[in-house]
Amino acid sequence: MIADLRCLVLDCPEPRALAEFYRAVLGGEVDRPDRRRALGEGWSTLHAPGGLVLCFQGVPGHRPPTWPDPAVPQRSHLDFGVPGLDTAHTQVLARGATLLDAGRENRSRRVYADPAGHPFCLVRH
Repeated sequence: MIADLRCLVLDCPEPRALAEFYRAVLGGEVDRPDRRRALGEGWSTLHAPGGLVLCFQGVPGHRPPTWPDPAVPQRSHLDFGVPGLDTAHTQVLARGATLLDAGRENRSRRVYADPAGHPFCLVRH
């Protein structure tokens, strides 16, 4: 092993707002003091249960991915396991997500965009 994953950083237009969106999805604590990360304008964090840390970096002129169109590639996406797709679907939409794969909703996975446009999937356990 060379390294361990400390965090995943997502570029976005509004770091605190995106951290709050993912807190609503995953739980955890937004902008918890952490000696490894500076907090401030243009940067926010989410310490999720289980140790995952998501960081959100403000980028002026952020262009969200255009999945599935490769004009602006997604570069990465997150998959979240859920016990029930219908319940989780309703919850993420209420918090600002957008369904990206309308018409294919009866599968074991659904693709959404977070409020900054990053694709993520809800996957049935």
